[in-house]
Amino acid sequence: MGVLQRLFRLINKPGLRSGEMSLPTASNYSAWTKEQLIEKIVELENHQDVQNSKKHKKASPELPKTKRRREFDFSKYNTRFIALKFSYLGWNYNGLAVQKDVTPLPTVEGVIIDALMKCRLVASSNVQDFRFSRCGRTDKGVSAMNQVISLEVRSNLSDEEQKDPSNDTRELQYAQILNHLLPEDIKISAMCLRPPEGFDARYSCEYRHYKYLFSGKGLMLDRMQKAAALYHGEHDFRNFCKLDGSKQITNYTRNILGSEIQHISDNMYCFDLVGSAFLWHQVRCMMAILFLVGQGLEEPSVITNLLDVDKTPQKPIYEMASDLPLILYDCKFPEMEWIQPTSADYKAIKYSKVIESLNLHYQFKATVANMFAECLALQPDSNADFSNKTRINVGDGVGKVVSKYEKMVNRQVMDSAETVNEKYRNRKNTK
Repeated sequence: MGVLQRLFRLINKPGLRSGEMSLPTASNYSAWTKEQLIEKIVELENHQDVQNSKKHKKASPELPKTKRRREFDFSKYNTRFIALKFSYLGWNYNGLAVQKDVTPLPTVEGVIIDALMKCRLVASSNVQDFRFSRCGRTDKGVSAMNQVISLEVRSNLSDEEQKDPSNDTRELQYAQILNHLLPEDIKISAMCLRPPEGFDARYSCEYRHYKYLFSGKGLMLDRMQKAAALYHGEHDFRNFCKLDGSKQITNYTRNILGSEIQHISDNMYCFDLVGSAFLWHQVRCMMAILFLVGQGLEEPSVITNLLDVDKTPQKPIYEMASDLPLILYDCKFPEMEWIQPTSADYKAIKYSKVIESLNLHYQFKATVANMFAECLALQPDSNADFSNKTRINVGDGVGKVVSKYEKMVNRQVMDSAETVNEKYRNRKNTK
């Protein structure tokens, strides 16, 4: 029987005397008064509460103390100016360039800058703080195989040490570090630790090389080849771009160094285009006109007419080609010391697994898309009649259906480049 139980029985024992006296030291509780027993019970209960509290604290795991994040002191490190060559699949991104406003999808540059900050290669997300420049801006959905950026990053070496290639092994392995942090569809393919004097990824580029993939089904490729050749040379491309008043562009002349239709595999072709520089949406507008020629809706001479700004001073309204099949294939620069990741570096990022994962991912998508198409084909709409309609090919596999095709020469036109610029200036002045 416990001490407390025995004390409770003694308290209720008949004939127990009362009196105010100090607690006896002996353990013969039968001789104690009722008040003494109650005082003892309270004492024992308090002691038991303390013991239980200690046991509970001991049994409960202590919460880990949150470490205070130490601020990284960039002032302790030197910096160096480098160039990075990288590839990306643009389908999951809102274009290349980082945006001031929130975008529905992340941008490729936004993801790269996040990685740069995470590994403390740059101190800020503001690109102006680290001399950032890009070679060619790509639209939402557009991919690139050899895009280039230049920027200033943290370095392990002094200015003098950076000049000597023998010290390169002691430098931060920028490509390897970033590839560990970047997603599977964005990867650094090479780096240049000593770009030429005055190098800028945008202004030092000698030419850009684009490829636009398309299916040859239903297209007259010989006509497209004849039309593509008309782009070659120096022309005013204001009728083959999206006019943007905020840029206040007055010179729309661009030099096309190569323009042809190439066979890729099976029924897959590409519009292979090389130029010194390009206007906003220029490649997609050029491809849109080639599709019209390939379908027999326009003659190849339509390109000559659109390039003649005296004959066609304002851009006719037309649908530009889809973004998905467009690739910035390469960017040509003066001779540079490009350092490519070694096989060990690729092994470190499990390169083969990355490629295998990407291939499998898009194979799954293609298979699901085929199943989707098969299910739709099981239930065709018997009332659908497209005999009097025209489906304009825009490169996305769907196209745009119109009741009657209107020739380019008869279409409504957009504001002239001069009017677009003037309207923007007026809006800006009224704010």
